[in-house]
Amino acid sequence: MNIRINLLPHREARRKQKQAAFVALLAAGAVAGAAVVLLVGAWNASRIAVQNQRNLVLKTASAELDKKIGEIRTLKEEIEALKARQQAVEDLQGDRNQSVYLLDELVRQTPEGVVLKSFRQDGRKVTLSGYAQSQERVSELLRNVSGPSPWLEAPNLTEIKATTLDKSKTGRKVVEFQVDVALKRPREQDAAGDGTGAASPKLAKAAPQERD
Repeated sequence: MNIRINLLPHREARRKQKQAAFVALLAAGAVAGAAVVLLVGAWNASRIAVQNQRNLVLKTASAELDKKIGEIRTLKEEIEALKARQQAVEDLQGDRNQSVYLLDELVRQTPEGVVLKSFRQDGRKVTLSGYAQSQERVSELLRNVSGPSPWLEAPNLTEIKATTLDKSKTGRKVVEFQVDVALKRPREQDAAGDGTGAASPKLAKAAPQERD
């Protein structure tokens, strides 16, 4: 007796089960992939938000720093302007006494044999005119002014010639000259006074009293 068993429905059922399991596995993989993508996207979004927040903090700090730098620059400019005004006031105060210092210094630096007939001041430039016994006396005057003089500097001989004095009965020849010199300011003397032996304004002003 032969028994025949039809296994086709059973195989079909197993194949459908496998297909269903495969579809379920694909669905689970898709869900897992979507979850991973969402998690990675959320993490990236959080990192971008954190970086944007840091950038905002840095931008705010940079703006505050630029503002402080601008305030410091403005403050420095105001300080320099105040220094310039203070220096201008000091120069004006010093210039008021320049005539006194100039006359006293000319008496000091003019050697024997030299007579000054006039001088003209134009700002810090002084033009001296006079007579000398010889050219050597004129050279001595130039050396005195360019050397230890605390108030005069940069002598420039602009004219020198032999002439006869108008009231001379003997017709003696003398040397007529014209020299341009520059006046020093008190701050220039202070800058150059250390180690040069140049007299300060107070010493220069007090010198005539000591000489008397």
